[in-house]
Amino acid sequence: MLSINPHDLSTVQLQAYLQGAVAPRPIAFASTLNAKGQPNLSPFSFFNVFSANPPILIFSPARRVRDNSIKHTLSNVQEIQEVVINVVDYAMVQQMSLASTEYAEGVNEFVKAGFTPIPSMLVKPFRVQEAPVQFECKVNQVIALGNHGGAGNLVICEVVKIHINEAVLDEKGAIIQEKLDLVARLGGNWYSRANAGLFEVPKPLTTLGIGVDAIPDFVKKSGLFSGNDLGVLANIDTLPTPEEVAIFVKQNFELKAVLSADEPIKQLQLALRYVQINDVESAWKVLLA
Repeated sequence: MLSINPHDLSTVQLQAYLQGAVAPRPIAFASTLNAKGQPNLSPFSFFNVFSANPPILIFSPARRVRDNSIKHTLSNVQEIQEVVINVVDYAMVQQMSLASTEYAEGVNEFVKAGFTPIPSMLVKPFRVQEAPVQFECKVNQVIALGNHGGAGNLVICEVVKIHINEAVLDEKGAIIQEKLDLVARLGGNWYSRANAGLFEVPKPLTTLGIGVDAIPDFVKKSGLFSGNDLGVLANIDTLPTPEEVAIFVKQNFELKAVLSADEPIKQLQLALRYVQINDVESAWKVLLA
């Protein structure tokens, strides 16, 4: 058995061991506002429920390891001591991952990730309409666990209102876990799905995805692409050039046939096939042809 002194590891190495071993972890999809009233939406897997009376949830936005900076969510709950914690089901996992992209302050992740903001009843931050359960919370306390990169900040939240999609409830009002279909976080790119098993979602940390708002309306309104499909399409940082598209069309006989027949639906279906095998660049070349 490998025995390790945590002080002998870099923070990156230690974090990888912790996240890989303490898993799967539930995800707090936190909606906050800054003092200017600008919304922010970001997921955190250092999260759980800690009390029922009073109802307490705690999540922890850690300081960034690479430069010791703090995340917008932490700044926001220090300015406006309210948060909505939305749970994440499988149907929204790709869009949720896209929302973790480190967009500049003031960029609205609801728009970039393609989620629908709806007003809360007792707090200022918006709820995520697509989330099957939403917890409106007041922030009782923020506890800093350190001042170096990787240090957590415990955001202690008291639940003041709960919203549950009735589609995941039985006739007695109890949650049906199979219908809730939650996802949880593990180490690296790994997630687990309550109704299935492990799967991967590439972390959007090194690039800024173009966002769901940059996807043409004819794609979003086609009814063919799920929220997860749109999240995958939106997680590309640059679109193929016209020259790259032209070369792709020239080499792809199936696409040439679809274009010659002038069948937009088949073009969308072909793009969707590429999305589903995670070939996002080819999907965009089909859509831009």
